[in-house]
Amino acid sequence: MTFILGLTGSIGMGKSATSAMFREMGAWIYDADAAVHAIYAGPATPLVEAAFPGVADENGVVNRERLGAAVLGDAAALKRLESIVHPLLRQHQLDLVRQAVEANVPVLVMDVPLLFETGGDRRCDAVAVVSADPEIQRERVLARPGMTPEKFEMIHVKQMPDAEKRRRAHFIIDTGHGFDHARRQVGDILKTIAGREGAAAKELLAAA
Repeated sequence: MTFILGLTGSIGMGKSATSAMFREMGAWIYDADAAVHAIYAGPATPLVEAAFPGVADENGVVNRERLGAAVLGDAAALKRLESIVHPLLRQHQLDLVRQAVEANVPVLVMDVPLLFETGGDRRCDAVAVVSADPEIQRERVLARPGMTPEKFEMIHVKQMPDAEKRRRAHFIIDTGHGFDHARRQVGDILKTIAGREGAAAKELLAAA
């Protein structure tokens, strides 16, 4: 049965680059951010537009900025949005798990930024956390276009502390020593879990 490996890490830790390394080495990837974009460009659009009129653009795609403005500071509105989107995302994820199992894929990586925060780690056989020193993290984030120290702090405080993520991880990938070092760690993880029978996929499909 396909082994499900959760992959997470705070902003600026190098999670996206690490996810690409897993893909290069043959793992299937569930990209939570890409899934959200796909949902908002497809099945969620009529449902979200009905709940929040005016958030869809002329192409029939949910405009994330308009939607953000519609739910900002409104707990009830946010809960209503989550009740629409979360079931669609769960189905999207479940479909990929089923495809991976049917294709006998050894490893499916669940690339989810808020994996621990949303309880997604409970749907994985193990979790790898991407990490780096705080100074490196800050330098990377502040180098992004449009990023400010204030924006970084707002994002940072909403995420589980890196130390807690590391404590709860089965594997830690330190990206602070360059991509080659990180790539070796990814390879070591895949070797470690090679041939392991995953229970998470079986439980997810049985509960569907």
